[in-house]
Amino acid sequence: MNIVRSLLIFIALATVHLAGCESLKSSKAILPMKEYERMIAGRLDANYVGTTTCLSACHYHDKIRRDFDASTMGVQLSKKSGIPLVDCESCHGPGSLAVEGLTPEKVAEDAKEGKQTACDYRTLIDLKNLPAQAKSLICLKCHTANATFNLHNWNAGEHAINDVSCFDCHNVHAGPDLTVRLADMESMCETCHQDAKVQFALPSHHPIHEKKIFCVSCHDPHGTSSEKMLRKETVKETCTQCHAEKEGPFVFEHADLMEDCRTCHSAHGSVNNNLLTLQAPFLCLQCHSGHRTSSTSSAESKGAFYTRCTDCHSQIHGTDLPSPTGRRRLTQ
Repeated sequence: MNIVRSLLIFIALATVHLAGCESLKSSKAILPMKEYERMIAGRLDANYVGTTTCLSACHYHDKIRRDFDASTMGVQLSKKSGIPLVDCESCHGPGSLAVEGLTPEKVAEDAKEGKQTACDYRTLIDLKNLPAQAKSLICLKCHTANATFNLHNWNAGEHAINDVSCFDCHNVHAGPDLTVRLADMESMCETCHQDAKVQFALPSHHPIHEKKIFCVSCHDPHGTSSEKMLRKETVKETCTQCHAEKEGPFVFEHADLMEDCRTCHSAHGSVNNNLLTLQAPFLCLQCHSGHRTSSTSSAESKGAFYTRCTDCHSQIHGTDLPSPTGRRRLTQ
């Protein structure tokens, strides 16, 4: 009887466990499919009227028009460009209802009064209130097929997973340059990454504030297959883009520590010199036992246990030369 009872309990638990796994694996839409399609496609009862109609009715004298014409996407509005056509309705949805009732005469009349003719924005896609995933999907409709951008890892990247959309970093109507300028990148990234902002303010830090390197020097904001969206496969490969002298391989290396620089160094900043996670010799003493710096036993030269290890072991990352004692102590 106990065996049967135990078997039934096991089957019940297994069923619950498998059901839980299935629910984790299954993909769930943000909204029912029809509502989601309408949300990113615009009003299904509206028609496409073309950019010329939109801009002449609404934005003809607007600065947005001039900036957009000078931008990368604005260039594609010209049929002579030979590039797949991108227009206002590619992002905002069909605009026939938005400009319904707006005639050239009304636009001219409003212009005389110094007013800008307003269209009915409520009939267009509500870009500001879309979920982050839907916002990005509007951009990805075109940009996943564009060889200029490396976006095949976007959906698996940390930004997408944490509800960051393309709109949070890129302003389509900001001006000719739709990319984020390197000079503006630090302040933009630190809006969310406050921990990194604090670390870059520490005495020893990577020269982000000095504009010598930038966030994208190490990270790809559009996602990678590596941790922390690193541009290279490993931490060491990322660091040795600049610190090539530490790459090796060396005949005498610092054991297994060469594969992850973060074992000893803080990536963004530290209170210790050289971005060390701890001040020497306490960093070294986590793995190595202390020893005196003198072999004599006289009272005047007993030596000290705790000094800066790199005064003697100067080639701490590795060397091709054996030490004078032949014990691989990384002293040369």
